[in-house]
Amino acid sequence: MDTKEKNENNFFINNPSCPMVDFVNIVSGKWAIPILYRLIITNDLIRFGELQRAIGSITQKELTKQLRAFESLGLVKRTVYPEMPPRVEYCVTDLGMTLKPTLDSLANWMTQYRDQLTS
Repeated sequence: MDTKEKNENNFFINNPSCPMVDFVNIVSGKWAIPILYRLIITNDLIRFGELQRAIGSITQKELTKQLRAFESLGLVKRTVYPEMPPRVEYCVTDLGMTLKPTLDSLANWMTQYRDQLTS
């Protein structure tokens, strides 16, 4: 490891605003990554109910909470249509799409090494 890498690693370890801690705070929670990844791979408008079915056994309350958090961070855009019954659609933003390579990498790692993990 060269001096530059060592200095960068020490910065991240000793800095209270470590980028990994910040990232984990964004994607913490059981449903955060599956929701975000579903929106990224869909890469189109998706209605709330369709997203809920695609995620699995997530509750309406938890999905709403997570989508609002992502919306407040600028990762997800919410569109409400003034009709009866109300229609709400979500899509990943350009900023949210920048996470695709990272989440693809995590998915590929899990696919490759799942069998080696012990529990």
